[in-house]
Parts: sequence; C-alpha cells; structure tokens
Amino acid sequence: MTADAGRAADAAEMRGALARLRRATGLPVAFGGLVEPGRPQIRISELSGTATAALRSLAVVSGNGLGGKVVALSRPCAVTEYAAARHITHEYDAAVAREGLRSVLAVPVVVRRRVRGVLYGALRSAQPLGERTLTMAVAAARDVEQALVVRDEVAELLAATRGAPEGGGPGTGTGSGAGDWERVREAHGALRALAPRIADPALRAELLTVCGRLAGTDTGGADVGLSPREVDVLAWVAVGATNAGVAERLGVRPETVKAYLRSAMRKLGARTRGEAVVAARQAGALP
Repeated sequence: MTADAGRAADAAEMRGALARLRRATGLPVAFGGLVEPGRPQIRISELSGTATAALRSLAVVSGNGLGGKVVALSRPCAVTEYAAARHITHEYDAAVAREGLRSVLAVPVVVRRRVRGVLYGALRSAQPLGERTLTMAVAAARDVEQALVVRDEVAELLAATRGAPEGGGPGTGTGSGAGDWERVREAHGALRALAPRIADPALRAELLTVCGRLAGTDTGGADVGLSPREVDVLAWVAVGATNAGVAERLGVRPETVKAYLRSAMRKLGARTRGEAVVAARQAGALP
C-alpha cells in the first residue's frame, strides 16, 4: 500500500468515526482531520453535518485553538462558548463563527503515544456537552486508533517481507540464513493473524497475497484441505508459540487452538506438532 493510499484509508476511518459520533450523540456537526506528515498541525479534511465550507482544509497548528490544544496535550478538551473561551487561543474564530458553532469538543486520535488526528463534535448553541457526549466521542476516537494500529502493523510487516525469498525455506539455494527464515516465518504468522481484523478488502487481499508469496504458493494450504484458521495456528506453532500463545495472538481460546491443531494434524497425517509443521511446509502452506 502506498503512502497516499494509506492516508486515504486513514481518512476513510475518520469519516466513519464522524458518522458514528453524530449517530451516538445526536450532535448536529462533526469534523476532523489527520496530522500532516512532518508538520506539527492537523488538516481538517472530513466534514459531517456542516452548512458551509469554512472549516474545510483548515490547518490547525499544535497549541492553537481547541484542536491545537488537544494535539499539544494529547487529551480531550471542550468549550461551551468557543468565541469567549479563555483557555484556548483564537486564531480560528472566524471559521468557527462562519459555520455557526458555539459549543465544541475535540478528542485526539493517539497511536503509539503520538497524536495522529483529531475528532470534533459541535453544537450551534452554547450549552454544556455533557459527560456522556464526551465519552461517546472518546469511543469514536478509540475506533479510529484501533484501525490505524492494525494498518501500521500490516505496513511494517509487509515492509519486513519485501525482498524475502518466495517459499522453499532455508537450504533451497536462496542464500537466506536460518535467522532470516525465522523472521520471515514470524512475519507470515503475524500477517495471517492480522488478516481477519482488516476491514479494507483491498488491504486484506494484498496481505493474503503476501502470505501466499512467503509460503511459495497461492493455495494457502487448500490442496491438503487445511482451513485458513488451521494454517494460522500452524504458522504460530512453527515459530515456537505454545497453545496459549497462539490463542492470545489469534484472539481465541486455547481449547479452540487445540481443536484446530488436532484437525490439521489429522489432515496432514502427522502425529506431532512438529510433524504437522513439516508437512504443512512441504504442502506449501507455510514458508
């Protein structure tokens, strides 16, 4: 996924969060934007319920206005009367006034201790927004954070696999050492574990294609009858994870892992976990 495509996907997450925020709180207006790469400011790009274009593309510098304060402090803030609020600066009063906004809240989207964006909600009347409204806004921001974390993890794992040999494992003439292959296998397991959490179908398809490339096949174990979840389990077993460890990574119960593993061993004609991993690699289901 290119940087532009990644930012477009991040913006789509923001749009979805704004729609959910308005539905959950009844706020008539919501808007937001992402921190611009290499610059201490957000660019408001997503608008929901606005009557004008006054806020579109507004650059909010860290420390300035309500949103800038949120970026600087990395915590939610709210004002009941924006134009008269004393604890914010007022560089953006004109744009806020043109849109007719008075009570405004702002919530940061924080990923790995870094603010990646800000969600705003607003009323056209001066009245307290209330604890419930702020809680709902924070929940909407958490949804975006989780989506961005997953996308970041995928991007890092995809980057780690670039240039990796296709299938075959060590000793096949690729020149890759055992340590390199262990890293490839760990990336393969992590990518497969992330796949079900990816809402973007294009990104999910790209991720699974890379998994197939790492395993040296497009079948993903289908030729020997392995289900996707059985391959997921074997991928983590292959790098030494215990049943409890596999369960934690895949978000299932240890008993479920055992059931998948028993089924995979039966299909592969294996008597032990190790034999199942070897047979899966021979079948092209694992790198």
